[in-house]
Amino acid sequence: MKKQSYKVDIVTVANAAGVSAATVSRAMNHPDLVNPSTRKRIEEAIRKTGYIRNRAAQTMHGRRSSTLGLVVPTVNYSIFAELVQSFNDTVAEQGFTLLLATHGYDLKVEYRVLRKLLEHRVDGVALIGLDHSDDTYRLLASQDVPVVAVWNYSETSRISCIGSDNREAGRIAAEHILSLGHSRIGFIFPPTDENDRARGRLEAAMSTVKKSGAEIPEAWSVQSLYNITQAKAVSRVLFNQCHPITALICGNDIIAQGAVAAALELGIRIPQDLSIIGIGDFAGSADMFPALSTVRIPAYEIGSQAGRHLINCVADFDPHDIVRGKIEVVLNPRATTARQRGD
Repeated sequence: MKKQSYKVDIVTVANAAGVSAATVSRAMNHPDLVNPSTRKRIEEAIRKTGYIRNRAAQTMHGRRSSTLGLVVPTVNYSIFAELVQSFNDTVAEQGFTLLLATHGYDLKVEYRVLRKLLEHRVDGVALIGLDHSDDTYRLLASQDVPVVAVWNYSETSRISCIGSDNREAGRIAAEHILSLGHSRIGFIFPPTDENDRARGRLEAAMSTVKKSGAEIPEAWSVQSLYNITQAKAVSRVLFNQCHPITALICGNDIIAQGAVAAALELGIRIPQDLSIIGIGDFAGSADMFPALSTVRIPAYEIGSQAGRHLINCVADFDPHDIVRGKIEVVLNPRATTARQRGD
């Protein structure tokens, strides 16, 4: 990813929009005083140039803010809780303050909150995964700020990344279910259009099952957000089909928890009648009843390593140096999966 060799400033934006620098300033500070069509041209110029105004201009030139930004999709449930905590603990030990923001799995929102963090002149930024809008990648390329993608690993990432191979997690989950003799296997995953973690898991899990010779009818693959209530509702529909599944692979532990709850309410015995596996191994998964089988994504290790990497980059930043760190996933078979019983 090639970084611009010149500094983008308000004059750059003004030239791109065909207006004066004063008009650009007015549009940002008093947008109601600027003609809507002119304001739209300025907003487009800001987006294309990657300009970030310096909200911390009062600080001494060249002085670090000692803050790092971390943008996650959500702080609901425990999906990213362990990662956020370990990242924060690691950077706090080195005197940095963490600014945390969420985008609700909306990459357009992610772009906007990233701009806000950069306006406050954070010393570095961490994002979840490698699915980001073109605007976000363009913005990052225009800024002299280190960035790292956490949670997902790819050997072809456009930016530095520290995480696990989510395709491997999906493959391991499927292989575990297949090793227990299951062939009627269902899937509950979230929408994958802007979620490379879920997409990699689902594609790999389905590919592994199909390679075994098992068929996957369309009705056996359904969607649920990372929400226990919705996962329960979707699971009820899936479990009430005429040709029931004997095993279920879930996009993460939150969905799996909802599926377990739905099965128990319907009188489906786990794992005697139905095996369920999640991905993540979040806090509480081992303490469920029955304890959830899952593929562990080492969130604590990922957060800690990402924090250390970003601090090192702040001290010695090279925009052309892309670091890729892979942390292995681990299968944790527990009480929700068992060998398929004879029909």
